[in-house]
Amino acid sequence: MQCKPLPTGVDNFEKLITRGYYFVDKTLLIKELLDKKGDVNLFTRPRRFGKTLNMSMVQYFFEDSRKDDGTKVDNRSLFDGLSIMESGERYLSHMGRYPVIALSLKSGKQPDFNLSRKMLIRQIADEYKRHRFILQGNLLEIDKIRYRNIMEECAKEEDYNDSLKFLSQCMEQYYGNKAIILIDEYDVPLESAFFAGFYEEMTAFIRSLFESALKTNSSLEFAVITGCLRISKESIFTGMNNMKINSILNKSYDEFFGFTEAEVMRLCDDYHLTHKFPLIKEWYNGYVFGNVNVYNPWSVISFIGDLQVDENELPASYWAKTSSNSIVRTLIEMADDETRSEIEQLIAGKSIEKPVHEDITYDEIYKTMDNLWNFMFFTGYFRRVGERMDVETKQRYVELKIPNEEVKYIFRNKVLGWFQEIINRKDLSVLYHALIRQDPATLEQELTELLMKTISFNDAYESFYHGFIAGVLSGMDGYTVKSNREGGRGRSDLYIKPVTRKKPAYVIEFKIAGKFSEMEAKAEDALEQIEDRNYCQELFDDGYGTVICYGISFFGKDCLVKMKE
Repeated sequence: MQCKPLPTGVDNFEKLITRGYYFVDKTLLIKELLDKKGDVNLFTRPRRFGKTLNMSMVQYFFEDSRKDDGTKVDNRSLFDGLSIMESGERYLSHMGRYPVIALSLKSGKQPDFNLSRKMLIRQIADEYKRHRFILQGNLLEIDKIRYRNIMEECAKEEDYNDSLKFLSQCMEQYYGNKAIILIDEYDVPLESAFFAGFYEEMTAFIRSLFESALKTNSSLEFAVITGCLRISKESIFTGMNNMKINSILNKSYDEFFGFTEAEVMRLCDDYHLTHKFPLIKEWYNGYVFGNVNVYNPWSVISFIGDLQVDENELPASYWAKTSSNSIVRTLIEMADDETRSEIEQLIAGKSIEKPVHEDITYDEIYKTMDNLWNFMFFTGYFRRVGERMDVETKQRYVELKIPNEEVKYIFRNKVLGWFQEIINRKDLSVLYHALIRQDPATLEQELTELLMKTISFNDAYESFYHGFIAGVLSGMDGYTVKSNREGGRGRSDLYIKPVTRKKPAYVIEFKIAGKFSEMEAKAEDALEQIEDRNYCQELFDDGYGTVICYGISFFGKDCLVKMKE
């Protein structure tokens, strides 16, 4: 039996169902929305965890969908065979009953405020156009003029500020039912505005949209908002006491974003990849939303798709490719000794404890390291393995770990690369001169200072030091650094060859000491290995008359350099 196509990047529910894509059934989210009767529901989850698809699913279930001429469209068949259809008439009676405003704010990610606001206004205008048949109803002429002006993007500024509320009022008058408002990726323009320098202007515009539409709007049935980060009420949701916030810490709705283990096992079985389940679990499992352990759905679907092409395909960090990881990079740029130590602990599989603050604003993210850790936690870089409340301060603390191999890859590879960039921006001329002038004491001092500014991986010390030294020395003008070249009867760690053979060449061998007291002996062992295995011979054969040998031992952030000509 042929497997269904996988919905990689498909976030429109109608398209997913009608074109026969594989669907992990999350329709009981609709039942829970009706049961809990939240007036305004905010869901914050990491990117690529199914928020947009869920919003589309909610829209197709509730919407009294109409064609351009106002003729009703029946979407009931889209839900045939899905869990919500077994929930009973109490829930199904809501199907196709409400006018729906569906808006995504992701187009607001722009380099300046005017362009960002223009793109958001265009999204609002498109939603007005989608419901243009309302103009055939009994609206007052003044309201029809205002409606057309917004639809044609030529309205007054104040008309856009409460345009969602006005549309919901027009809808109630036409349909005879209150409107459902769905706003997806509400924080995308806010994050973009913060990085681009127009955060206050964008905050004011988003606040005006939300306050008028979601606070004391008598034409509102209920609203659902999604984003990656919960933004403080003081910045966007001022005075909105009707909002129910559901973050990754909340137990409500915890199974509806991301794949549960049972869903991933069924997915593997359906695609005849049960034997790959342990690998998928190692790489893409590990998130905890409320009380439920979940997998990254984007990465699971992407990997299974690749396995369909080649069953021997290796896992990859798909999630890392969907974002610039700019916040992680900022963490690295700001890292002090304590932060570097904490990153090392995380990469080594250990946990760290941090106070949790759900109510922050983008302009507060960089004010403290704790705010940065919080941002990374809520946006999917860590899993919660424990929590406690400080009895005296009532401060909540969470114990954090890297959730899986995919996120660990981000830390091990991207983070190391970013640290390397920081080091490469420094003046390394003293270090280069020390190596060339055969000054092991200064070389040792310079390397130690650089090591203090980076991180090391406790589970892969040798590869870390090798990459670190190769990266540092790669900027030497007039020299070529060769790593792990065959030479003599073995493999040296590094060869450094000048362009001209009139100058000496260099061989460097590394050793890792188990104790600080063993460092000198290990450096001597490195020199002996160079000699015993005749690592210099290749350089002599290549015409270099002088070859300088360095043996370097490492223990944590300490190094010891020995030299032999």
